[in-house]
Amino acid sequence: MRNLVKRNFMTSASISHLTNEHIDWLRALDFYDKEIGFMQTRLAEIASKNDGEEVMKGVEHFQNQFIIQKNNIDELQHDIKINLQQLSHEATNAIGYEIFSLYEHESMREDFMGFEKIMLDLRHEFNHFLSKWM
Repeated sequence: MRNLVKRNFMTSASISHLTNEHIDWLRALDFYDKEIGFMQTRLAEIASKNDGEEVMKGVEHFQNQFIIQKNNIDELQHDIKINLQQLSHEATNAIGYEIFSLYEHESMREDFMGFEKIMLDLRHEFNHFLSKWM
């Protein structure tokens, strides 16, 4: 998902604003991580009550998706924390200036927004699966 924003797109913004947005993303990722945990519990309930081939294919599909999305959460959290460290470094070295290049931030925002769309679609698909098999 990286490199969706052209390198020559450079502008500046308040480091405190960028930091706040990073913290919001980390909170949202924590929420999604917990939500996947809840969905895994519900999936285990379905698997224990239904052993048909169609159900098991769905269970396997969602198990794989949950693993993939948990990995995506871990990667995004790591990238955001690294960027927060960079912002902190910028803040301590910028005497009187809270200016930071937005390229990395914009790229990370695109990654986060893409992840959120995937999670919304996955939630919708999973709820449909639940309604069919619960």
